[in-house]
Amino acid sequence: MNHTTAPKPTEVLPILRPFQRFFQTEASGGILLLIFTVIALVWANSPWSAAYESLWQTPITIGGGALSLSKPLILWINDGLMALFFFLVGLEIKREILAGELASPRRAALPIIAALGGLLMPALIYTLFNAGQESAMGWGVPIATDIAFALGIMALLGDRVPTSLKIFLTALAIVDDLSAVLVIALFYTAEITWVSLFIGVVVLGLLFTLSRLGFHNTPIYAILGIIVWVAFLKSGIHATIAGVLLALTVPARTHLDPAGFVHSSRKLLDRFEHAGDNGESVLVNETRQVALHALEAAAGQVQAPLQRLEHNLAPWVSFFIMPVFALANAGVALTGDIGATLSQSTTLGVIIGLVIGKPLGIMLFSWLAVRFNLADKPADVTWRHLHAVGWLAGVGFTMSLFIAGLAFDGTALLPLAKTGILVASLLAGVIGFALLRRESGR
Repeated sequence: MNHTTAPKPTEVLPILRPFQRFFQTEASGGILLLIFTVIALVWANSPWSAAYESLWQTPITIGGGALSLSKPLILWINDGLMALFFFLVGLEIKREILAGELASPRRAALPIIAALGGLLMPALIYTLFNAGQESAMGWGVPIATDIAFALGIMALLGDRVPTSLKIFLTALAIVDDLSAVLVIALFYTAEITWVSLFIGVVVLGLLFTLSRLGFHNTPIYAILGIIVWVAFLKSGIHATIAGVLLALTVPARTHLDPAGFVHSSRKLLDRFEHAGDNGESVLVNETRQVALHALEAAAGQVQAPLQRLEHNLAPWVSFFIMPVFALANAGVALTGDIGATLSQSTTLGVIIGLVIGKPLGIMLFSWLAVRFNLADKPADVTWRHLHAVGWLAGVGFTMSLFIAGLAFDGTALLPLAKTGILVASLLAGVIGFALLRRESGR
C-alpha cells in the first residue's frame, strides 16, 4: 500500500496566502459595495432624487475634433471604469487557468459544472416567465454571481467556513463571470462597425505578439490597450469585452526564475551589508542606494506582470470602481405599487431565477458531477455547505445590474429588472448566510 505524507502547515500556508489576500480584498469590497448600494437607494428615493438622476446624465467630453469622445457620466462609468473591472476579471480567469483552481482538470471540474448549472437553470426559469414578451431578452440578467458580495457574506463567519469551500465559491464565481462575459459578447452586442473592430483586433494581435516575445513595457501596453478599448467602443461590441481580451495578453512569464532571484538577491544584500556601518543612513551611501535599486528591480523581474497587475488593480476595483458603479446603477425609485412591481414577469423572472434557479442548478449539477465520477467533492465540504453556497451564488448584483443595463437600456423594463436584482440578492444573501452559519456551527 502506498502512503503519502500530508503536507505540513508551513508548506501549505505559502500556497494559500495569495488566495487569502484575494478573499480578504473581495470580502472587504463587498461590505463597501453594500454601503454604496444603500446610499444609492436612499438618494434615489429622497427629495434630492432629481439631482441623483441628473448627475449621471452629465455629459463629459474627452479629446477634440474627430478624436473626441462625448458620453454621459453613467456611460463613462459603465463603459470605461467597468472595463477595468472586466480587465481584472480577465486577469483572475487567466491566473486560475494557469496556476489556480482551474489549472487541474479534476479540481476544476466541480466548480465548472456547478457554474454551468447555475447559468442554465436561472436562464430557463426567467425564459419560462417571459417567453414571447419583449422582456424575454433579459434572460442573461439572473445568470451571474457577485463575487465581492458572496465572499463578503461568507467572510462574516470567519474561520468557521472551510478554506476549500471559499476556494470553491471563488472558482465558481470566476467561471460564472467568464460565462457572463461570453453571453454579453454573443447576445448583447449592438450592430457591428467592422472597420473599428478590425483596428481593435489588429492591435490586440500586436499585444499578443509582444506578450509571446516577453515584452513587458507597461506604458506601451497601456497606450495600445486604450486604442483597443476605443476601437471596441466604436465597433458596437461592448467595450468591457476589450478589458477581458486585453487581460489575456498580459504576460504570465517572468524575466527571472526563483533560483536566479535568490542568487542575485544574496549578492546584492552582501554588497549592501558591506558597503557601510549599520547605523549609517542609506541617503549618504551611494553603493547601498544602487544595491537597493537593483534588488527592487530583481523583485519586479521575478514576479509575473499578470500577478503584479492583479495585485495592484484589485484594491482599486474593490474599493473604488465597484462602489461607484453601485452608486450610479443601484438607485431605483421605489414608487407606486410595490406589489404590482414584484408581480411583473420581468421582476419575478429575475427573483425566481436568482433565488431558486441558482441554488437548484448548482446543487443538481454538482450532485450529477460527483455521482457520475466527473468531479470530486472536497473532503471537508458537506452537501449542506454546497447548498448554502448555491444560495450565496444567487447574489447577482454587479454583473446582473450590468447585463440588465445592456438588455433594457432606456426602457421601462430596466427599473423592474433592477428591483428584482436587489430583492433577489437580499433574499439569497440572507438565506445563504443563515444556512452556512447553521452548517458551520455544527
